[in-house]
Order: sequence, then C-alpha cells, then structure tokens
Amino acid sequence: MKLKIFLIILAIVVFLSIFFIPVPKGPYKDGGTKEYAALTYKIVDWNRLTATGKYDETKVYFFPNNFRSIDDLWDDEADQVETTFIATVVQKYAKSVIVEPVPGCEIFSDDARISFGTAELDDIGAEVGSTVQITFKGAVMESYPEQIHPVKWEISGNMRHLEYTEQWLDKETAEKCDYEPFDHIVITQIYADCFFAQTVIPMPWTIKLNGQLSEEWCVGDQIVCTYENVYHDSENYRYEVDLLSVEASDWQPDPNACYKPVIYLYPEEKTEVSVKLQLDGQLTCTYPAYNGEWQVTAAPDGTLTDENGQTYNYLYWEGETNAKWDMKQGFCVKGADTAAFLEWALEELGLNRKEANEFIVYWLPLMEQNPYNIISFQAEAYTQAAELQIDPAPDTLIRVFMVWQKTESYVNLEPQDLTAPQRTGFTVVEWGGTEVK
Repeated sequence: MKLKIFLIILAIVVFLSIFFIPVPKGPYKDGGTKEYAALTYKIVDWNRLTATGKYDETKVYFFPNNFRSIDDLWDDEADQVETTFIATVVQKYAKSVIVEPVPGCEIFSDDARISFGTAELDDIGAEVGSTVQITFKGAVMESYPEQIHPVKWEISGNMRHLEYTEQWLDKETAEKCDYEPFDHIVITQIYADCFFAQTVIPMPWTIKLNGQLSEEWCVGDQIVCTYENVYHDSENYRYEVDLLSVEASDWQPDPNACYKPVIYLYPEEKTEVSVKLQLDGQLTCTYPAYNGEWQVTAAPDGTLTDENGQTYNYLYWEGETNAKWDMKQGFCVKGADTAAFLEWALEELGLNRKEANEFIVYWLPLMEQNPYNIISFQAEAYTQAAELQIDPAPDTLIRVFMVWQKTESYVNLEPQDLTAPQRTGFTVVEWGGTEVK
C-alpha cells in the first residue's frame, strides 16, 4: 500500500515537473537571450542585439505559443522594438515626408531614403533641409524609398555630421572678455566642430563653444566647461569661447530661491517706465542690472530699451525670499501630464502663448520625469514677499508664481480656482516659480 502511494506521489511530481517546471536553454548567440521551457508555457529572457542597442525584456508565452521557435517569437517582438535615427528632410508632402539618414547612421546605408506618413504625428515645423530625430517601431519595409511606421519625430539638435560654417559673431567688433561669464550650461545643438548652449538659469544669451564634443554628450545634457578666448556680442546676446574641457554638472534648483521671475511691460504706446522691486529677501541675479530701479522705454509689443539703446524682451530677476508657502490647495499632476496641465493653467491665469511657452520651456525639464508634482499657484504669498512699484501704474497687472514639489505618489488636494483679469490698457505680466522640498 505504501509503495502504491509513493508511486502515485512520484507520478504527480513527474507530471507537474513536465508540465509546469521550466527547463533552461541557451544562452543564444543573439546577445545572450535565455529560454526556460515547460510543456505548458515558456519564459524568454530577451537580450537580443538590435540595430540601435539591445532588446532587454522578459516575456511569458503560454500554450500553444510555447512550442514556437525563438526566431518565430522574435518576429512578434520585433514589431514592438523602437528604433531611433537622425535624418535630413529631403522632400515634404501634405501627409508624408522623405528623409535621408545622416552620414554614419548604422541602421541604413549612406544612400538610403526613408518614407513615412506624418498625418498622425505632431506638427514640429519641419521643412526641407531640417534635421530631425525619428523613432519608429517594427521592421523596415524594403522598397524604394524604404518605409517605416513612426511613433514620434522632433527637430534634432544633433548635427555632428555637419560643420558649422556660418559666422557666429565678428571678433573684430565683439568685446574680448577677461572674465568667465557662465558656469553651468545646457547643450542645445551639437555640430562636428562646435556646440551651442544656454545657461541652466535661462538668460537671453546663446553660447557657441568651439571644439569637438565627444559622443558621450547629448543635446539636453547639463555640463560645466573650462574655456578661453571669450568674446561677447552684446547687441545680439551672443558669446563665443574656445572649449578646453567638459564634465557633468550637478546643479540643482535651490528650494529657497525664486527662479526666473520675468516682468513683461505692454503699454498702449511707447512709454518711459520705472520698475522698483521690494523683496523680502536677497536678490541673487538681475538682468538688466538692477540698481534700486529699472528704467526703460517700453514699446506696445513688449520690447524694452535702456538708456544705452540696449533692448530686452523682459526684466529678469532671481532671489531668495522669506515667503511662507501654503500647499494645502493646488493640483497633483503626473509628471508626464505636466506640459498639458501647464498649458491649461497658464491660459486660465492670463498668460498669452508666448509667455506660457517661455514658462513651460523653463520648468518642464525639471518636472516631467517625476512620478507626480504637487503644483500650487501662490499669488498672495508671492506678491507680499516681492512687491512691485511701477510708474506709470499699469491698468492690468498679472503676476503668476508657481510653487511645486515632487512626490512619489498621488496626493489629494483641494483644487485652486484659477482666474485672471481681462487685459486692458497698460498691461504688466510677471511669472516665476520655485521648488520646495
């Protein structure tokens, strides 16, 4: 009797082992894919090399797919693989384009032409000659031109295949600087022999750094450089320097600082305007320089001119304040939804498209990768901490100040009611923000 029970148990164990315990196979010579197969299912730990890297996923395939070969299963997976390349637009139609991959592209041959539809993609303003970065899924359809299924595209700042041939500034008339005007910067465009950047705290300057940037650096990277031979074209807000070295920047926003409050002035006719700022705290940066007062001539389109004839788009300041922020009201927004939320909120708060765009371009890179952001617009606390005295007094004053905080999970908040006055007469608009920890 005991023997019979033992044999039954053994049979059950064998049955379960055959049906449910996977046996390892591999690794395969495709980059290291491993397979674990049972009679009813198969686990594949994909590590397959592709044209642009490695496909690294773990998938479970149940009966009857577990009997398919690894290559057959890969045919299905390949449709989900995203591939990215850089190309130049050579022909543009109403709902499609043809592009040529830049020289050195490992995915396509040097003489390849690629066609794809644009009807379901964002309008990025690409024209013939534009350099674009394209991401597509699945295989390339062999035809002429070759065809792909894109999931997104964007204007690319990576132009390593080209040398910069235009004159950036005239060194005969530009000012030679004996000081270092910037430290932490963000890469905006890369050429074969130089790259362009802007300061991490946006100022109206664009910087050209002469020298080759290694492949480890990409557009959007935050860096610190050493450099020499500094020239400044103050009329066009341009710097040019010769690069010596580059390393990663560890700059992070100061949670006690008000970043990039900018003040726009829109009189109904050209007007001499005085702006004074009374800050409960300490100013750390201003542009143009603030010496107890800004005095400018403001035009209806917002252009500001100082006594030396220099023009500006806005008055800029940055500082540390003693303001106390109340985060009981506001919004908890997914990082990925931040851009759409700000588009809506800033319109409700009275910013026009240009002002909202400049706001979003500054803050979005700091927020969109977070799981969630708590966002609160602190009009009362901000205006008490940073009082403006404007002469002549504006007919309409709009001041938007965003206080935000990263959070790992959703937080339920009492929503704010966002409103703005109607723009009439001499209008002054200001926006800024700060991160709290």
